[in-house]
Amino acid sequence: MAAPSQKKLKAEAIRLILEDKHPEVPIPLDHKDPYTLLIAVLLSAQCTDARVNTITPKLFTLADTPEKMALVPVEEIRAIIRPCGLSPRKSEAISQLSQILIDRHGGRVPQDFEALEELPGVGHKTASVVMAQAFGVPAFAVDTHIHRLAWRWGLSDGSNVDRTERDLKVLYDAKHWNKLHLQIIYFGRAYCPARGHDPAACPICSLHGRKNLEKS
Repeated sequence: MAAPSQKKLKAEAIRLILEDKHPEVPIPLDHKDPYTLLIAVLLSAQCTDARVNTITPKLFTLADTPEKMALVPVEEIRAIIRPCGLSPRKSEAISQLSQILIDRHGGRVPQDFEALEELPGVGHKTASVVMAQAFGVPAFAVDTHIHRLAWRWGLSDGSNVDRTERDLKVLYDAKHWNKLHLQIIYFGRAYCPARGHDPAACPICSLHGRKNLEKS
């Protein structure tokens, strides 16, 4: 068996730091089942998880199943989710995907990447989060934060999120993907923010970061 590459060795060292700093990683979006998780993840686009968690209780009190949501006027959904941003697009997507779940999937969220990505407002990142967190299927959901950190740490070249996802999946065994996704997010918030970042004080950048962090 070939010896691990230097990049794989560094990736494992980074994983051990993440495991030390964040051994437990609760799902940051409040939900009770795959459907409410799907809606929460959709709402989180260009919106903080904390804000989504202040909006979803009111929305899910009104409708927490596809059958109930499909009966709610789009304007009423939009009024509730407006603080999340992009409310015209998101409210339409929530209404439409709820009806599609009823018509095509028996009112259930499909455990299938392709079927999820066919739903309005659901891209690959959202599908990955749902597959990982609702169904336990290995997936590495790469958002802009993970994309930025993977570049800072020299785990990917930073060209695009698709490339970053491919690189991380090569560096890490599938059994780690779901937890690593959340560990990187929590670590970034605590130690490696986009602005005002001090690489020398960061437990990962100080040891394994790129020497030149101007791109980040």
